[in-house]
Amino acid sequence: MLMAAATVKAADPVKQYGQLQVKGAQLCDQQGNPVILRGVSLGWHNLWPRFYNKQVVKTLKTDWNASVIRAAMGILIEDNYLENPDFAMQCMTPVIESAIKNNVYVIIDWHSHNLKTAEAKDFFGRMAQRYGKYPHVIYEIYNEPVEDTWADLKKYATEVIFEIRKYDPDNIVLVGCPHWDQDIHLVAESPLQGFNNIMYTVHFYAATHGEYLRERTEEAVKKGIPVFISESGATEASGDGKIDPVSEEQWIQMCERLGISWVCWSISDKNESCSMLLPRATATGPWPDDVIKEYGKLVKGLLWKYNK
Repeated sequence: MLMAAATVKAADPVKQYGQLQVKGAQLCDQQGNPVILRGVSLGWHNLWPRFYNKQVVKTLKTDWNASVIRAAMGILIEDNYLENPDFAMQCMTPVIESAIKNNVYVIIDWHSHNLKTAEAKDFFGRMAQRYGKYPHVIYEIYNEPVEDTWADLKKYATEVIFEIRKYDPDNIVLVGCPHWDQDIHLVAESPLQGFNNIMYTVHFYAATHGEYLRERTEEAVKKGIPVFISESGATEASGDGKIDPVSEEQWIQMCERLGISWVCWSISDKNESCSMLLPRATATGPWPDDVIKEYGKLVKGLLWKYNK
């Protein structure tokens, strides 16, 4: 089943796959056929708001061949959602609604490293009320826990998922795990109970995270844990430093073999290795090769290679 994951060209992925569901450890389409989503994450909305527009969504779908786009709503750093919610929604809304219009999946990402339970419940409850009727939407309720225990994260996830399910019984919910989304083995020992259509996130940066984390991830999947790689890069964990295309390809091949969806970080123009664009790139795209950095070209190539 995992070996037979659908790899349809991302012309209209939501029309192709419809309402996503989780069966065992596998993400599936509305008919129960295995699916792998492959795509790109935007950078923090409060650092790179210029890329949060409907044209970028269209560019990533048609020119980059992405079947999923992640909108990383910053909960930290200056001008974040908690400080300026109106501005955050001015960024998030056109991305979400353009994804719906263009029939591409969109991850609504609570991009934080700290627990903010009440605020997250309020936000995702409103997102579920507004967008829960659309099969395009995926909720990522906590980007990268750092210091939180798995026991605390289970309590948090339970509260937030209950709030989402008041209004949206179907769409996929992504749950983070401890230590920058790397301790998936703790999830495998004690997963959440009583919920449908939830998955657990693993994040990797290929120049830092190698065979040990791939083995840990594969062991979790074999134990029945549905894994979704909602953020990844070919760089070091800092987001900078060397690019390791060999390790990146090993990660992607594992994902393809196990039926794991993967998203690459990020559409931004910072002076670092994992930012895919140069500062002179337009805010909307499409982007010619001369403004796409080395890592961006690698990601674009992977999307065209695997989203066949």
